[in-house]
Amino acid sequence: MGCSGGCNSKTGGCRSGGCNRMDVYDWLADVPQSYNGDECKIVEVSFNHGSRKDFFRNSTSHYFTKGDLVTVEGVSGFDMGEVSLSGELVRLQLKKKRVEEHDPGIKQILRKSSDRDLELMKQNKAREHDVLVRARAIARQMKLEMKLSIVEIQADGRKATFFYTADGRVDFRELIKVFASEFKVKVEMRQIGARQEAAKLGGIGSSGRELCCSTWINNFKSVTTVAARYQNLSINQAKLSGQCGRLKCCLNYELDTYLDALQDFPNNADILETTKGNATLIKKDIFRNLMWYMLPDSSKHYPLSIATVRKIKDMNNKGVRPDVLEEEELVSRKTKEVEPEFVDVVGQISLKSFDKANKRRKFKQKDQSERSRSHPGNTKQSHRPSQQNHPKSSFRKGRENPNQKN
Repeated sequence: MGCSGGCNSKTGGCRSGGCNRMDVYDWLADVPQSYNGDECKIVEVSFNHGSRKDFFRNSTSHYFTKGDLVTVEGVSGFDMGEVSLSGELVRLQLKKKRVEEHDPGIKQILRKSSDRDLELMKQNKAREHDVLVRARAIARQMKLEMKLSIVEIQADGRKATFFYTADGRVDFRELIKVFASEFKVKVEMRQIGARQEAAKLGGIGSSGRELCCSTWINNFKSVTTVAARYQNLSINQAKLSGQCGRLKCCLNYELDTYLDALQDFPNNADILETTKGNATLIKKDIFRNLMWYMLPDSSKHYPLSIATVRKIKDMNNKGVRPDVLEEEELVSRKTKEVEPEFVDVVGQISLKSFDKANKRRKFKQKDQSERSRSHPGNTKQSHRPSQQNHPKSSFRKGRENPNQKN
């Protein structure tokens, strides 16, 4: 069986987004490998459509490829997952995650999943929604300051992991006992942050695409308002916050580009001294290499080039204050739309279809008037004339035999 949903691609080329949430492209999938006993025995397995991944040792005689469903060791039982990576690329992932390849603590792959394992997993996964609703009601009755986000039940149904978010420390010792007696499973409580919650639940971001945290981001980096200030963004909490309620991770995407561009701007140029007062720096435009200043008691903004700012700063260091700020002429980058030229074509268009219809209508009226004259007493005549008396029939006959004499 291939992928759980999507294009059923095992090489990592899925473009539908339904195969695996944290998909990895196996660029060595089509490269032939020589098995001399030194191949990697560790396989990366993903669970719950890529929301969780772990490494397992392949102690079986089978060679698993990307997309295969395998049954692995679980807590007091077994679990089922999908192979997300195998081969030599797993060693790079082990090095990245700082996991030893020969660590005896790595669990093993039991077998390739059978139809019975798949049916049992579907039954237990179908319980997750009802278990989550009931668990939230129990936590609310016990008045615990926590929010249950998602529940993952093991494939054999013996263990359930409850992921929750909370602002502070929560004493859930009694809650675990209630959950264990209510759902007849081994309970594990795991606290996650707001960003991890959004990654597990998924959603559509402001860009119209899936959330980056639920598709490809593995490690979350701290995001501060300093990144927004470097990019000249207004500090608006509603616009800068994502679905998790924290600052958007994409604020760090272009931060390095802005920092490299800002190195060409002069330092200590926040204030320029003029005869009309001190001009204060408002913003920096890295795309046009301009610095915007504003004089006191004035609402006008003055765009100055980097060379002009350095020139004025050198004058201030010598004790000279310029009278006027040399503004840069701003040229709009928008291309002017060329209006189409309309030509007066009244009387130049010939509607031949209407002319043909009018000629056909006039011909019918003339034919009916001729037949009414030839048969004045016959008021009920067929609207369709006979082929012998019809003018067109003789015309057609003449066209068929052009050499025939009348």
